[in-house]
Amino acid sequence: MPPFPDLKTIAEGGKRGLSRALALVETHEGTAELATLLDAALAQTRAHTAGLTGPPGVGKSTLTNALLRDWRAKKETVGVIAVDPSSRRTGGALLGDRARMATDPEDQGVFVRSMAARDRLGGLSDQTVAASAIMRALYDRVLIESVGIGQSEADISFAVDTVILCVQPGSGDSLQFMKAGVMELPDIVVVTKADMGDVAQRARNEVEGALTLFERDDDWRVPVILASATHGAGGIAELHKALADHRAWAEGAGALDARRKMQQQAWIDESIRARFGTEGLFHAKGVAAEGGPFTRELQIARELIRRLAG
Repeated sequence: MPPFPDLKTIAEGGKRGLSRALALVETHEGTAELATLLDAALAQTRAHTAGLTGPPGVGKSTLTNALLRDWRAKKETVGVIAVDPSSRRTGGALLGDRARMATDPEDQGVFVRSMAARDRLGGLSDQTVAASAIMRALYDRVLIESVGIGQSEADISFAVDTVILCVQPGSGDSLQFMKAGVMELPDIVVVTKADMGDVAQRARNEVEGALTLFERDDDWRVPVILASATHGAGGIAELHKALADHRAWAEGAGALDARRKMQQQAWIDESIRARFGTEGLFHAKGVAAEGGPFTRELQIARELIRRLAG
């Protein structure tokens, strides 16, 4: 297998081919070859990408399993990125995706990858965007499950087409999310553990009330869904419908293309800020760059390095 295969070669290699490609994301960061591969993948995006976020223990992995099961039953291919807390000693993921997600190792139609959040506070790892770019070109669906650390959920909105926020009944999540401004982010809200009855219904009412306090910059009305893992597929059918409705609305209104373009610029800005700080980002605005977002970021970074060296 060549060092930087094209997408056709990656696809033909199955899970092993994709694993090798994702390894390149970590080992060849900052190279022109990787930027070219990622931009080519992004240009061939076919997947709708959903993001699950919310505090630890809210039931994100349970929802992920349910969505995976239904999509595979419909013969849709699925790529999953599970972003886990990091070990302070090794920097690796503390939780393994296989331990939480029930997938068949022989099923070539589903691929699950754990990634460590490392020092990022927004619930995503540094390589999540790059990995998702490759997966978007290979699968019908991509699902990103963020680490979920309470009040810092914003990063997920820069990586997916539809943001699903999970809220647990009786936890006070609604109030905390209101304080943090998180209620501005979701396209869909799922109140988990609906079998808690009145407590779950109260949580739903609280969320619906909280959503009215934040004005979106579009006309999408955020649905609030009650879901339960202990009562069959309770709420999962409604979640599938909400995902389909949001996708149809976003494509019809032109919001999907607009969001993706905004995200790509955000990827560049965040990468430059992380490497060169706010001052570096200011100077980056005057650097001419062309091509896809990964190539543009590389060109800007190299020019800033040249200026610093001079």
